Amino acid sequence: MRAVLQTAAALALFCQLASGQESAPNRIPVSETLRLPEQWEFSAPLLKPEQRDDERSRAQKDPTFVFHDGQWHLFTTSKLPGRSAIEYCCFDRWEQADSAARTTLTVSDSDYFCAPQVFFFRPHGLWYLIYQMGVPSSQKMWVACSTTDDISDPASWSKARPLLDGGPQDGRKVGGLDYWIICDDDRAWLFYTSLNGRMWRMWTERDRFPDGFRDCQLALQGPIFEASHTYRLKGENAYLTIVEQSGQRHYKAYLASSLDGPWRPLRDSWLRPFAGATNVRPAVGVPVWTDNISHGELVRDSNDERLVVDPGNLKMVFQGMLQRDKQRKGYGDFNWRIGILTPR
Repeated sequence: MRAVLQTAAALALFCQLASGQESAPNRIPVSETLRLPEQWEFSAPLLKPEQRDDERSRAQKDPTFVFHDGQWHLFTTSKLPGRSAIEYCCFDRWEQADSAARTTLTVSDSDYFCAPQVFFFRPHGLWYLIYQMGVPSSQKMWVACSTTDDISDPASWSKARPLLDGGPQDGRKVGGLDYWIICDDDRAWLFYTSLNGRMWRMWTERDRFPDGFRDCQLALQGPIFEASHTYRLKGENAYLTIVEQSGQRHYKAYLASSLDGPWRPLRDSWLRPFAGATNVRPAVGVPVWTDNISHGELVRDSNDERLVVDPGNLKMVFQGMLQRDKQRKGYGDFNWRIGILTPR
């Protein structure tokens, strides 16, 4: 009997962890205004690898952006010969993105810094850029940040400093990637994925940010892969996470009433995704250039650390390419381009 009870208890614990319900299992997330689009349409490619003489890029990936002082400020990962770096450009309208001047940031001498996230942290009056960075002496990559008080000046970003550096005080249970910061009233939360169907979270007090991240916990477990992005819904105490699935890339969606979970699936299958080949079509007059919806960010309603989105006006900037063009290529040779999804 004891063995049966132990087995049942272990199964119950596993089920809680698998659904992200290891804390506050009695809270049921709800939203009064969120209606996820049933169908999306994609634009023509808005940002392509730049065909320049020096260090030609193979892919533009991982878009993060804000609208500030009448312009869009866009940061992407650029796949350069032998390295990955973060590029910046700004423009008035998305149709101008591909012709805008681009600058490779000089925040690090590393040959691998990528997957940026940008936001304005109000308590410090500074823009923050969060990214992952390879460091040869570390067993885990850095989770790094840079700051500036002038987002329009790409030379003004401070040099990389670690939030987590792989050292003995680094509380990550796994290496992780695609790091993402969001704040509530009391805490700054750090989310990331580990490529094995798990999304993790850590936290620090808002007044200690960007230091003090601790308490690595499982936030969500299931058929997910990478690029988890979490937002607060405008006018609600509710949070939306979108997270990418591997293979032919598509996005799933989960809802929570607080940033310590639990997360309830809203769209979590290939046939019924948040955004994927089964519910995305080209806009009128646009050729089919993608059937992958990968590493995307929602257009935010504010620029600050709360990461608010308007649930009645969801749009998504993403990286895309055709599945057939992946054949016989390594991932580093994929020619990702940037486009935007709007509800149909």
